[in-house]
Amino acid sequence: MADQQQSDTAPKWWSRPAATQAAPEAAPETDSGPAAESVPGPDADPAAEHAPLTPEAAPAPRYDPWGEQPLQVADQGKATGGGPVVRMRHALALGLGIALLAGGIGGWLGVLAERQSSTRLELPQAAVENKGRAPESVAGIAATALPGVVTLHVRGSTGSGTGTGFVLDGQGHILTNNHVVSDAKDITVTFSTGESVTAALVGRDSGYDLAVVKVDGVRGLHPLSLGNSENVKVGDPVVAIGAPFDLSNTVTAGIISATGRPITAGGDKGDGSDISYVDALQTDAPINPGNSGGPLLDAKARVIGINSAIRGADAGGDGDERAKQSGSIGLGFAIPVNQGKRVAEELIRTGHATHPVIGVTLDMEYTGDGARVGTKGEGGKPAVTPDGPGARAGIKGGDVITKVDGVRVHGGDELVIKIRAHRPGDPLTLTVLRDGRERTLELVLGSANGS
Repeated sequence: MADQQQSDTAPKWWSRPAATQAAPEAAPETDSGPAAESVPGPDADPAAEHAPLTPEAAPAPRYDPWGEQPLQVADQGKATGGGPVVRMRHALALGLGIALLAGGIGGWLGVLAERQSSTRLELPQAAVENKGRAPESVAGIAATALPGVVTLHVRGSTGSGTGTGFVLDGQGHILTNNHVVSDAKDITVTFSTGESVTAALVGRDSGYDLAVVKVDGVRGLHPLSLGNSENVKVGDPVVAIGAPFDLSNTVTAGIISATGRPITAGGDKGDGSDISYVDALQTDAPINPGNSGGPLLDAKARVIGINSAIRGADAGGDGDERAKQSGSIGLGFAIPVNQGKRVAEELIRTGHATHPVIGVTLDMEYTGDGARVGTKGEGGKPAVTPDGPGARAGIKGGDVITKVDGVRVHGGDELVIKIRAHRPGDPLTLTVLRDGRERTLELVLGSANGS
């Protein structure tokens, strides 16, 4: 009676299936006894035994293998089949992901280490220093002079060429070599800044191999300071600036190798009208074609010479033929600035230069030592110009001039060079050999117009 009343009032989730009530099996025991019913203690309330059970008063649920929803089915949302396999797959996937992540991190760290050890290697290096240089250093001389040096591009009837020049004054006069512009129809001057302008020929002289051109409308010109070639000594350091092979603003350095070196250049016309006679400064500063007309500078960035000629290397050919190789072999020659200054002043002032003369015709075929005065002049004229400087000094035809101001001369070319190193009106002392006897004559140089 008690069982029936209790079954009717119990919640449905605690009811046994109807088919199992006829032959109930023993409920599993727990630590406190059978799970199907509880045994009241001796002190239990009799009324409580027959009181209907309500959800609030229901005892804690116990395991019922015949229940509609066994308590062991705890997760209704997950698949009930293959649990261990799924967990194994998850574990494998997690392990694979960790391995890939570890491999990627390791590879990245390896690349970073390689870059740090190779491409990002930094070697010891000096810090950036003051870029200023001492004024007397080659760099200091170049910095001072380069703004006043120009490159000349010349186009003529027989072709085109390149030379160098330097600014003389604020009016735009530029000094260069005659052989740079002798055949010029168009002259373009390019400054160290890259600015190019057209230039006009002012005057030129083939005997001194000097010429002056002029540019107009150029602001900020930088005339170079002129030194004194009389102060130059062998061994003095020098710097040459020019455009060898059209390489503008090229700076080379060396020393003065010799002074008073007599050289002649030109002579392409065959009649001697284009021969230049220079009492030159010799230098070992590298000078090449294109340097012509550029400045030779002393340690104070003053012009002491105008680069004019080089001695090329001889290349042997078949038989007696000899060929000249253009290029520096350490034998460069510059016109002394004292001579260049005088000629430039005359070219700017009058368009032509004057030449000092002694008023005699030389025998250029003479092969002995010294310069011999001819016995006949051109066109049957006397070899010694009447009332000329030589005649007034007492020079006679056939005399051999052996010294000029105590310096020996070895040929006619050297005599002309020594004379042209002076100005018209300068006094000279000549040593003359006549009838086997030497005598000294005093002479004042005359003047003739140059070509």
